[in-house]
Amino acid sequence: MKAGIRNDIFLLLIALIMMNFLTILFSGCTQNSENISDYSDNNSKLTVAVSILPEKEFAEAVGKDRVDVYVMIPPGSNPHTYELTSGQLKALSETELYAMTGSQIEFELAWMDKIKSINPDMKIVDCSNGISLITGENNGVDPHIWLSPQNMKKMAENFCEGLIEVSPDEKDYFLANFQNYAEKIDEADKKIKSELSGREEETILVYHPAWSYFARDYSLNLISVESDGKEPSPAEIAEIIDMAKEKDIKVVFASPEHTTRSAEVIANAISGKVVLIDPLSENYIENLESVAKAFSEV
Repeated sequence: MKAGIRNDIFLLLIALIMMNFLTILFSGCTQNSENISDYSDNNSKLTVAVSILPEKEFAEAVGKDRVDVYVMIPPGSNPHTYELTSGQLKALSETELYAMTGSQIEFELAWMDKIKSINPDMKIVDCSNGISLITGENNGVDPHIWLSPQNMKKMAENFCEGLIEVSPDEKDYFLANFQNYAEKIDEADKKIKSELSGREEETILVYHPAWSYFARDYSLNLISVESDGKEPSPAEIAEIIDMAKEKDIKVVFASPEHTTRSAEVIANAISGKVVLIDPLSENYIENLESVAKAFSEV
């Protein structure tokens, strides 16, 4: 082979090697740039924790793409008995804002001191500020404040104010998002009032006394099977059955996270049925509208 041809082949091989090297180099730089960007985007979000699923809706509605929201009490769990996992406690140590209901749910009474101690710098928002609490039996507070749309709007407002304290540069963004969510709450409130129109003072039988704030908003008369967190005695069940028959009640409303044994006994005795309504649904507005429809059909 002539020397000139060998030189041409050698130069061609060198050129191909250099092209492959540069392709790999620039590809690697591009990939690294994307990873850094993704990491930066994720890090720019505020980490927010909430106690219950309904709070997640307003937290995401107000914070939108500026927040990562996680819920302490998972779906199907009971706020009266749930205990945090070690993984949740570790995550809370790096959380920037915690939105507590502030309404004395047993989970918060049991865990908030621990949560505060592992992350003293975390902003704590008491979402119950400005809400008129209902006092139940034995002077205990009914903790289910979120089951009133107007209460929920106030909770969202309190959360918004907390977000602004943590990230003041985003004030206008958070306020605009809150206003949009508040309008949706007001629309749902009007829809529920229309759904329940003419049923004021309607007697509704519920297993767990979670719906007092809802009943206050819409002038409903709720009678609870459970009393002070306890199953009714046989004598109390008999009284409830007599009352239900007298008022021609055919539905007992129960919650998914509670046993329905007593509710089923009563429903069978009155030739009625048990209907499940969820006070802890993640899809808050949609859920309350469904509950209103269920109440209107009894």
